[in-house]
Amino acid sequence: MTVPNTALEIHLASRPDGYPTEENFTVAEVEVRHPAEGEILVRNLCMSVDPYMRGRMNDVKSYVPPFQIGQVLDGGAVGEVVVSNSPEFQVGDTVLHGQGWREYSTLGADHAVRVDPDVAPISAYLGVLGMPGITAYAGLLRVGEFKEGDVVFVSGAAGAVGAIVGQVAKLRGASKVIGSAGSAEKVKHLVEDLGFDAAFNYKDEGPVVKHLAELAPEGIDLYFDNVGGEHLEAAITLLRTFGRVVLCGAISQYNDKSVPGPRNLAAAIGKRLTLRGMLANDHGDLRDEFVREVGGWIAEGKLHYTETVVEGGVAKAPSAFVGMLRGENTGKMLVKLA
Repeated sequence: MTVPNTALEIHLASRPDGYPTEENFTVAEVEVRHPAEGEILVRNLCMSVDPYMRGRMNDVKSYVPPFQIGQVLDGGAVGEVVVSNSPEFQVGDTVLHGQGWREYSTLGADHAVRVDPDVAPISAYLGVLGMPGITAYAGLLRVGEFKEGDVVFVSGAAGAVGAIVGQVAKLRGASKVIGSAGSAEKVKHLVEDLGFDAAFNYKDEGPVVKHLAELAPEGIDLYFDNVGGEHLEAAITLLRTFGRVVLCGAISQYNDKSVPGPRNLAAAIGKRLTLRGMLANDHGDLRDEFVREVGGWIAEGKLHYTETVVEGGVAKAPSAFVGMLRGENTGKMLVKLA
């Protein structure tokens, strides 16, 4: 194919104060750089927007460097190799890499992984078989030390990670899986489509702890936290002795600095709770096992996944990102670039 001289990419125009808006981003036309020795040029076909990206928009020290104003953003993407100066890849290969938010990416061959579009749709490598999937799998089974018979509570359960957590827990023998989501439609999806035993809309009248106590009157054993704040506080209240918490995300606090809590952390002492943070990058050694088991469940029709796909090219990435933070997606939020 003919490679254009210029292409579009998304830059951070300003740092958000609270919820991001589309004004925090700009669309820039830039030169497409021909790959040097050991590099490839990829035409991106699909890209991901993820909650962790909101933290990178703040100028604070974290586990990953912040995005810089006036510079292109990055994130997961899948695309087609259109020029290769590396023996590792051939023109036409489909690859997964970390230079999304742009139409064309020039990168070192060691920063790309070949994926097979005949095994699964390319979008799956950004979701159920990608970073969200391994986050759910490793978080539940390794970090959360899941045990057969556990009562499991998952917040943000209709999102890309939470939906997989709940299903893996059921398939591994949880006695009960409870999810929270932000609409009646998502609650219905969790129970009727994904096999959760129970779910509640946290926006309904009453505190989260009330809804959770009604569904788990005898308590919970493991809480997978994607939300933080009031959800974490409720889980601490309902966790049984030696309960476990997987601290995966805190989306309720990414945009609202006034979100409290948890105010009952002292209860973790007497209950001898374990609260442990996690990053997917720490668990790469589980990838083969993860793909084998989760891929097998998908093939057998035992595990289901949902995607919310925004079409219209890279220029739609900012609105997709803002929508994802406001809960407009069910399952993985993706942007189709070509």
